Amino acid sequence: MSRYDETTLARVALTWLAEPGTRSVYALVAELGPVAALELLLDGAAPHEDLRDSVAARSRAGDARAIAAEALERGERLGARVVVPGDDEWPGTVEELRKLRLSDARRRVDRETDPPLCFWVRGPWPLAEALDRSVAVVGARAATPYGLHVARELGYGLADRDWTVVSGGAFGIDAAAHRGALSAGGRTVAVLACGVDRPYPAGNTALFDRIADSGLLVSEWPPAAEPLRPRFLIRNRVIAAGTKGTVLVEAAARSGATQTTRRALALNRPAMVVPGPVTSAMSVGAHEILREEPGARLVTGLAHVLEEVGRIGELAPVPRGPDRPTDVIDDDARAIVEAMPRRGTIGVDDLAARAGLAVRTVLRKMSLLEELALVVRRDDGYALVPPRRAG
Repeated sequence: MSRYDETTLARVALTWLAEPGTRSVYALVAELGPVAALELLLDGAAPHEDLRDSVAARSRAGDARAIAAEALERGERLGARVVVPGDDEWPGTVEELRKLRLSDARRRVDRETDPPLCFWVRGPWPLAEALDRSVAVVGARAATPYGLHVARELGYGLADRDWTVVSGGAFGIDAAAHRGALSAGGRTVAVLACGVDRPYPAGNTALFDRIADSGLLVSEWPPAAEPLRPRFLIRNRVIAAGTKGTVLVEAAARSGATQTTRRALALNRPAMVVPGPVTSAMSVGAHEILREEPGARLVTGLAHVLEEVGRIGELAPVPRGPDRPTDVIDDDARAIVEAMPRRGTIGVDDLAARAGLAVRTVLRKMSLLEELALVVRRDDGYALVPPRRAG
Protein backbone atom coordinates (compact mmCIF):
# COMPACT_ATOMS: atom_id res chain seq x y z
CA MET A 1 0.00 0.00 0.00
CA SER A 2 1.10 3.55 -0.74
CA ARG A 3 2.00 5.76 2.21
CA TYR A 4 0.41 8.77 0.51
CA ASP A 5 -2.95 10.17 1.66
CA GLU A 6 -6.05 10.85 -0.42
CA THR A 7 -5.15 14.51 -0.88
CA THR A 8 -1.83 13.63 -2.52
CA LEU A 9 -3.50 10.89 -4.57
CA ALA A 10 -6.08 13.45 -5.76
CA ARG A 11 -3.36 15.89 -6.83
CA VAL A 12 -1.61 13.16 -8.82
CA ALA A 13 -4.91 12.12 -10.41
CA LEU A 14 -5.76 15.71 -11.34
CA THR A 15 -2.35 16.15 -13.00
CA TRP A 16 -3.08 13.04 -15.05
CA LEU A 17 -6.59 14.18 -16.01
CA ALA A 18 -5.52 17.65 -17.17
CA GLU A 19 -2.08 18.90 -18.16
CA PRO A 20 -0.22 20.86 -15.48
CA GLY A 21 -0.85 24.60 -15.42
CA THR A 22 -4.54 24.36 -16.36
CA ARG A 23 -6.07 27.45 -14.75
CA SER A 24 -9.58 26.07 -14.25
CA VAL A 25 -8.25 22.99 -12.45
CA TYR A 26 -5.99 25.09 -10.21
CA ALA A 27 -8.95 27.37 -9.41
CA LEU A 28 -11.13 24.39 -8.46
CA VAL A 29 -8.40 23.02 -6.18
CA ALA A 30 -7.98 26.44 -4.56
CA GLU A 31 -11.74 26.70 -3.99
CA LEU A 32 -12.74 23.14 -3.11
CA GLY A 33 -9.53 21.31 -2.24
CA PRO A 34 -8.00 18.57 -4.40
CA VAL A 35 -10.27 15.70 -3.27
CA ALA A 36 -13.54 17.55 -3.94
CA ALA A 37 -12.16 19.02 -7.17
CA LEU A 38 -11.33 15.53 -8.42
CA GLU A 39 -14.79 14.25 -7.55
CA LEU A 40 -16.41 17.15 -9.38
CA LEU A 41 -14.39 16.55 -12.53
CA LEU A 42 -15.01 12.80 -12.51
CA ASP A 43 -18.74 13.49 -12.12
CA GLY A 44 -18.62 15.44 -15.41
CA ALA A 45 -19.29 18.77 -13.73
CA ALA A 46 -16.23 20.69 -14.95
CA PRO A 47 -17.00 24.41 -15.33
CA HIS A 48 -15.76 24.62 -18.93
CA GLU A 49 -16.57 22.48 -21.96
CA ASP A 50 -12.92 22.08 -22.96
CA LEU A 51 -12.06 20.74 -19.54
CA ARG A 52 -15.08 18.40 -19.51
CA ASP A 53 -13.99 17.02 -22.90
CA SER A 54 -10.39 16.59 -21.73
CA VAL A 55 -11.44 14.77 -18.54
CA ALA A 56 -13.83 12.54 -20.45
CA ALA A 57 -11.13 11.62 -22.98
CA ARG A 58 -8.60 10.77 -20.29
CA SER A 59 -11.18 8.85 -18.25
CA ARG A 60 -11.83 6.56 -21.20
CA ALA A 61 -8.21 5.44 -20.86
CA GLY A 62 -8.62 4.37 -17.22
CA ASP A 63 -9.73 5.24 -13.72
CA ALA A 64 -7.89 8.35 -12.53
CA ARG A 65 -7.65 7.26 -8.89
CA ALA A 66 -6.37 3.79 -9.78
CA ILE A 67 -3.81 5.24 -12.18
CA ALA A 68 -2.66 7.71 -9.54
CA ALA A 69 -2.30 4.95 -6.93
CA GLU A 70 -0.30 2.85 -9.37
CA ALA A 71 1.93 5.83 -10.15
CA LEU A 72 2.56 6.44 -6.44
CA GLU A 73 3.54 2.81 -5.88
CA ARG A 74 5.77 2.85 -8.95
CA GLY A 75 7.41 6.05 -7.72
CA GLU A 76 8.16 4.47 -4.34
CA ARG A 77 9.82 1.52 -6.03
CA LEU A 78 11.97 3.94 -8.05
CA GLY A 79 12.97 5.93 -5.00
CA ALA A 80 10.97 8.96 -6.20
CA ARG A 81 8.79 11.00 -3.86
CA VAL A 82 5.81 13.29 -4.39
CA VAL A 83 6.05 16.83 -3.04
CA VAL A 84 2.86 18.86 -2.62
CA PRO A 85 1.99 22.33 -1.26
CA GLY A 86 2.26 22.36 2.50
CA ASP A 87 5.24 19.98 2.53
CA ASP A 88 8.46 21.34 4.02
CA GLU A 89 10.23 20.99 0.71
CA TRP A 90 7.56 22.62 -1.46
CA PRO A 91 9.18 25.60 -3.29
CA GLY A 92 6.93 28.53 -2.53
CA THR A 93 8.26 30.60 -5.41
CA VAL A 94 6.31 28.52 -7.95
CA GLU A 95 3.09 29.86 -6.44
CA GLU A 96 3.86 33.16 -8.16
CA LEU A 97 2.76 31.47 -11.39
CA ARG A 98 -0.78 32.43 -10.34
CA LYS A 99 0.11 35.96 -11.44
CA LEU A 100 1.83 34.99 -14.69
CA ARG A 101 0.14 36.57 -17.68
CA LEU A 102 1.91 36.50 -21.03
CA SER A 103 1.26 39.06 -23.73
CA ASP A 104 0.05 37.74 -27.09
CA ALA A 105 -0.92 34.42 -25.45
CA ARG A 106 -2.63 32.73 -28.39
CA ARG A 107 -1.46 29.20 -27.63
CA ARG A 108 -2.82 27.12 -24.81
CA VAL A 109 0.65 26.67 -23.26
CA ASP A 110 0.93 30.45 -23.01
CA ARG A 111 -2.44 30.79 -21.29
CA GLU A 112 -2.48 27.77 -18.99
CA THR A 113 0.44 28.75 -16.75
CA ASP A 114 -0.85 28.29 -13.19
CA PRO A 115 1.27 26.67 -10.44
CA PRO A 116 1.91 22.92 -10.26
CA LEU A 117 -0.32 20.68 -8.18
CA CYS A 118 2.56 18.38 -7.26
CA PHE A 119 6.15 17.46 -8.12
CA TRP A 120 7.82 14.09 -8.50
CA VAL A 121 11.37 14.28 -7.18
CA ARG A 122 14.37 11.94 -7.35
CA GLY A 123 17.54 12.82 -5.48
CA PRO A 124 18.91 13.54 -2.01
CA TRP A 125 18.22 17.27 -1.65
CA PRO A 126 15.01 18.86 -0.33
CA LEU A 127 13.48 20.58 -3.35
CA ALA A 128 12.89 23.95 -1.68
CA GLU A 129 16.44 24.04 -0.35
CA ALA A 130 17.92 23.20 -3.75
CA LEU A 131 15.91 25.94 -5.47
CA ASP A 132 16.31 28.58 -2.77
CA ARG A 133 19.62 29.77 -4.26
CA SER A 134 19.37 28.71 -7.88
CA VAL A 135 19.94 30.03 -11.40
CA ALA A 136 18.51 28.59 -14.61
CA VAL A 137 20.91 28.20 -17.54
CA VAL A 138 19.01 27.40 -20.74
CA GLY A 139 19.58 27.46 -24.46
CA ALA A 140 19.75 25.67 -27.77
CA ARG A 141 19.94 21.93 -28.24
CA ALA A 142 21.99 22.35 -31.43
CA ALA A 143 24.50 24.50 -29.56
CA THR A 144 27.76 25.75 -31.03
CA PRO A 145 31.16 25.09 -29.41
CA TYR A 146 31.06 28.70 -28.21
CA GLY A 147 27.70 28.19 -26.50
CA LEU A 148 28.73 24.89 -24.94
CA HIS A 149 31.89 26.50 -23.54
CA VAL A 150 29.94 29.41 -22.04
CA ALA A 151 27.30 27.12 -20.51
CA ARG A 152 29.92 24.84 -18.94
CA GLU A 153 31.81 27.80 -17.50
CA LEU A 154 28.64 29.32 -16.07
CA GLY A 155 27.51 25.98 -14.65
CA TYR A 156 30.89 25.42 -13.02
CA GLY A 157 31.20 28.97 -11.70
CA LEU A 158 27.70 29.10 -10.23
CA ALA A 159 28.07 25.72 -8.54
CA ASP A 160 31.49 26.71 -7.23
CA ARG A 161 29.81 29.75 -5.59
CA ASP A 162 27.20 27.47 -3.98
CA TRP A 163 24.40 28.25 -6.43
CA THR A 164 22.21 25.45 -7.74
CA VAL A 165 22.23 25.18 -11.54
CA VAL A 166 18.78 24.44 -12.99
CA SER A 167 18.08 23.38 -16.55
CA GLY A 168 15.98 21.01 -18.61
CA GLY A 169 18.34 18.08 -19.21
CA ALA A 170 18.30 18.43 -23.01
CA PHE A 171 21.24 18.07 -25.36
CA GLY A 172 23.33 21.17 -25.95
CA ILE A 173 23.28 24.09 -23.52
CA ASP A 174 21.22 22.30 -20.85
CA ALA A 175 23.57 19.32 -20.64
CA ALA A 176 26.66 21.55 -20.70
CA ALA A 177 25.36 23.59 -17.76
CA HIS A 178 24.51 20.44 -15.78
CA ARG A 179 27.95 18.96 -16.47
CA GLY A 180 29.70 22.16 -15.49
CA ALA A 181 27.93 22.13 -12.11
CA LEU A 182 28.74 18.45 -11.56
CA SER A 183 32.40 19.08 -12.41
CA ALA A 184 32.49 21.68 -9.64
CA GLY A 185 31.01 19.19 -7.17
CA GLY A 186 27.90 21.35 -6.87
CA ARG A 187 24.14 20.88 -7.06
CA THR A 188 22.19 20.76 -10.28
CA VAL A 189 18.48 20.20 -10.92
CA ALA A 190 16.98 18.85 -14.16
CA VAL A 191 13.32 19.80 -14.60
CA LEU A 192 11.86 17.22 -16.97
CA ALA A 193 8.92 17.12 -19.37
CA CYS A 194 8.32 13.40 -18.73
CA GLY A 195 8.46 10.90 -15.89
CA VAL A 196 11.52 10.92 -13.66
CA ASP A 197 12.03 7.25 -14.52
CA ARG A 198 12.43 7.87 -18.25
CA PRO A 199 14.59 10.94 -18.67
CA TYR A 200 14.61 12.36 -22.16
CA PRO A 201 16.73 12.35 -24.28
CA ALA A 202 17.92 8.80 -23.74
CA GLY A 203 21.41 9.80 -24.83
CA ASN A 204 21.74 11.73 -21.56
CA THR A 205 20.85 8.74 -19.38
CA ALA A 206 24.28 8.63 -17.72
CA LEU A 207 24.03 12.37 -17.01
CA PHE A 208 20.59 11.94 -15.43
CA ASP A 209 21.92 9.15 -13.22
CA ARG A 210 24.67 11.46 -11.97
CA ILE A 211 22.14 14.24 -11.33
CA ALA A 212 19.86 11.88 -9.38
CA ASP A 213 22.83 10.83 -7.22
CA SER A 214 23.98 14.32 -6.22
CA GLY A 215 21.23 16.72 -7.31
CA LEU A 216 17.58 16.37 -8.28
CA LEU A 217 15.41 15.14 -11.13
CA VAL A 218 12.04 16.91 -10.99
CA SER A 219 8.82 16.53 -12.98
CA GLU A 220 5.15 17.38 -12.72
CA TRP A 221 4.26 14.23 -14.64
CA PRO A 222 4.06 10.78 -13.03
CA PRO A 223 6.54 7.99 -13.72
CA ALA A 224 6.34 6.54 -17.23
CA ALA A 225 4.84 9.77 -18.65
CA GLU A 226 5.99 10.45 -22.20
CA PRO A 227 7.92 13.56 -23.30
CA LEU A 228 5.20 15.02 -25.54
CA ARG A 229 6.17 18.20 -27.38
CA PRO A 230 3.82 20.66 -25.56
CA ARG A 231 5.12 19.45 -22.21
CA PHE A 232 8.49 21.09 -22.75
CA LEU A 233 6.89 24.53 -22.88
CA ILE A 234 4.62 23.67 -19.93
CA ARG A 235 7.74 22.63 -18.00
CA ASN A 236 9.57 25.87 -18.84
CA ARG A 237 7.32 27.97 -16.61
CA VAL A 238 8.59 25.97 -13.61
CA ILE A 239 12.22 26.61 -14.54
CA ALA A 240 11.49 30.35 -14.74
CA ALA A 241 9.46 30.51 -11.53
CA GLY A 242 11.54 28.17 -9.39
CA THR A 243 14.84 30.02 -9.82
CA LYS A 244 16.24 33.43 -8.84
CA GLY A 245 17.01 34.25 -12.47
CA THR A 246 17.38 32.77 -15.95
CA VAL A 247 20.40 32.94 -18.25
CA LEU A 248 19.83 32.35 -21.96
CA VAL A 249 23.09 31.26 -23.60
CA GLU A 250 22.13 30.44 -27.19
CA ALA A 251 18.76 30.21 -28.91
CA ALA A 252 17.55 30.08 -32.47
CA ALA A 253 14.49 32.03 -33.56
CA ARG A 254 11.31 30.82 -31.78
CA SER A 255 13.35 28.55 -29.52
CA GLY A 256 11.68 27.07 -26.45
CA ALA A 257 14.53 28.51 -24.40
CA THR A 258 13.42 32.03 -25.33
CA GLN A 259 10.00 31.15 -23.93
CA THR A 260 11.61 30.33 -20.58
CA THR A 261 13.29 33.74 -20.65
CA ARG A 262 10.03 35.53 -21.49
CA ARG A 263 8.30 33.76 -18.61
CA ALA A 264 11.07 34.91 -16.27
CA LEU A 265 10.58 38.47 -17.50
CA ALA A 266 6.82 38.26 -16.99
CA LEU A 267 7.47 37.12 -13.42
CA ASN A 268 9.83 40.08 -12.85
CA ARG A 269 12.77 37.74 -12.34
CA PRO A 270 16.24 38.61 -13.63
CA ALA A 271 16.42 37.53 -17.26
CA MET A 272 19.92 37.50 -18.70
CA VAL A 273 21.17 36.90 -22.22
CA VAL A 274 24.67 35.98 -23.34
CA PRO A 275 25.40 37.62 -26.70
CA GLY A 276 26.73 35.52 -29.56
CA PRO A 277 28.14 36.03 -33.04
CA VAL A 278 25.71 37.93 -35.28
CA THR A 279 26.54 35.41 -38.01
CA SER A 280 25.24 32.46 -35.99
CA ALA A 281 21.67 31.16 -36.36
CA MET A 282 21.95 30.05 -32.72
CA SER A 283 22.17 33.69 -31.64
CA VAL A 284 19.06 35.00 -33.42
CA GLY A 285 16.58 34.22 -30.65
CA ALA A 286 18.91 35.47 -27.92
CA HIS A 287 19.55 38.76 -29.70
CA GLU A 288 15.82 39.25 -30.36
CA ILE A 289 15.21 39.04 -26.62
CA LEU A 290 17.77 41.80 -26.08
CA ARG A 291 16.18 43.93 -28.80
CA GLU A 292 12.56 43.44 -27.80
CA GLU A 293 12.62 43.15 -24.00
CA PRO A 294 13.79 46.21 -22.05
CA GLY A 295 14.03 44.11 -18.89
CA ALA A 296 16.55 41.64 -20.34
CA ARG A 297 20.16 42.20 -19.32
CA LEU A 298 23.21 41.39 -21.38
CA VAL A 299 25.75 39.31 -19.45
CA THR A 300 29.13 38.09 -20.54
CA GLY A 301 30.19 35.88 -17.65
CA LEU A 302 29.74 34.71 -14.10
CA ALA A 303 30.40 38.09 -12.48
CA HIS A 304 27.54 39.71 -14.41
CA VAL A 305 25.16 36.87 -13.54
CA LEU A 306 26.00 37.08 -9.84
CA GLU A 307 25.44 40.83 -9.92
CA GLU A 308 21.92 40.27 -11.28
CA VAL A 309 20.83 37.48 -8.94
CA GLY A 310 23.07 37.95 -5.92
CA ARG A 311 22.60 39.92 -2.77
CA ILE A 312 23.22 43.65 -2.68
CA GLY A 313 26.93 44.33 -2.95
CA GLU A 314 27.79 41.48 -5.34
CA LEU A 315 28.75 43.84 -8.15
CA ALA A 316 30.67 42.74 -11.20
CA PRO A 317 34.02 44.49 -11.64
CA VAL A 318 34.07 47.08 -14.40
CA PRO A 319 36.14 45.65 -17.27
CA ARG A 320 39.18 47.72 -18.12
CA GLY A 321 42.51 47.34 -19.79
CA PRO A 322 45.85 47.20 -17.97
CA ASP A 323 46.85 50.19 -15.86
CA ARG A 324 49.16 52.69 -17.56
CA PRO A 325 51.34 55.40 -16.00
CA THR A 326 49.44 58.06 -17.96
CA ASP A 327 46.20 57.08 -16.18
CA VAL A 328 47.24 59.14 -13.13
CA ILE A 329 48.30 62.39 -14.86
CA ASP A 330 46.18 65.42 -15.65
CA ASP A 331 45.34 66.90 -19.04
CA ASP A 332 48.32 69.28 -19.17
CA ALA A 333 50.82 66.52 -18.37
CA ARG A 334 49.17 64.25 -20.91
CA ALA A 335 49.39 66.95 -23.57
CA ILE A 336 53.11 67.27 -22.86
CA VAL A 337 53.64 63.51 -23.23
CA GLU A 338 51.73 63.53 -26.52
CA ALA A 339 53.83 66.44 -27.79
CA MET A 340 57.14 64.72 -27.03
CA PRO A 341 58.99 63.39 -30.06
CA ARG A 342 59.02 59.58 -30.30
CA ARG A 343 62.80 59.71 -30.77
CA GLY A 344 65.45 62.17 -29.71
CA THR A 345 65.19 65.13 -27.36
CA ILE A 346 63.34 68.43 -27.29
CA GLY A 347 63.88 71.68 -25.44
CA VAL A 348 61.36 73.24 -23.08
CA ASP A 349 60.52 76.17 -25.35
CA ASP A 350 59.85 73.95 -28.37
CA LEU A 351 57.87 71.51 -26.22
CA ALA A 352 55.70 74.32 -24.80
CA ALA A 353 54.92 75.49 -28.34
CA ARG A 354 54.00 71.99 -29.52
CA ALA A 355 51.82 71.31 -26.46
CA GLY A 356 50.21 74.77 -26.53
CA LEU A 357 51.15 75.45 -22.90
CA ALA A 358 53.02 78.12 -21.02
CA VAL A 359 56.73 77.41 -20.42
CA ARG A 360 56.25 77.65 -16.64
CA THR A 361 53.49 74.99 -16.87
CA VAL A 362 55.76 72.67 -18.84
CA LEU A 363 58.59 73.08 -16.32
CA ARG A 364 56.23 72.34 -13.42
CA LYS A 365 54.86 69.21 -15.06
CA MET A 366 58.20 67.83 -16.20
CA SER A 367 59.25 67.07 -12.62
CA LEU A 368 56.12 64.94 -12.17
CA LEU A 369 56.72 63.15 -15.47
CA GLU A 370 60.30 62.42 -14.43
CA GLU A 371 59.07 60.91 -11.14
CA LEU A 372 56.69 58.67 -13.08
CA ALA A 373 59.57 57.58 -15.33
CA LEU A 374 57.75 58.85 -18.41
CA VAL A 375 60.46 61.32 -19.46
CA VAL A 376 64.14 61.70 -18.76
CA ARG A 377 66.27 64.87 -18.67
CA ARG A 378 69.30 64.94 -20.95
CA ASP A 379 71.97 67.56 -21.58
CA ASP A 380 70.17 68.91 -24.63
CA GLY A 381 66.57 68.65 -23.41
CA TYR A 382 63.98 66.00 -22.54
CA ALA A 383 63.32 62.58 -24.07
CA LEU A 384 60.58 59.97 -23.68
CA VAL A 385 61.47 56.87 -21.68
CA PRO A 386 61.02 53.85 -24.00
CA PRO A 387 58.20 51.53 -22.85
CA ARG A 388 59.31 48.26 -21.28
CA ARG A 389 58.94 45.20 -23.45
CA ALA A 390 56.86 42.32 -22.12
CA GLY A 391 58.80 39.26 -21.11
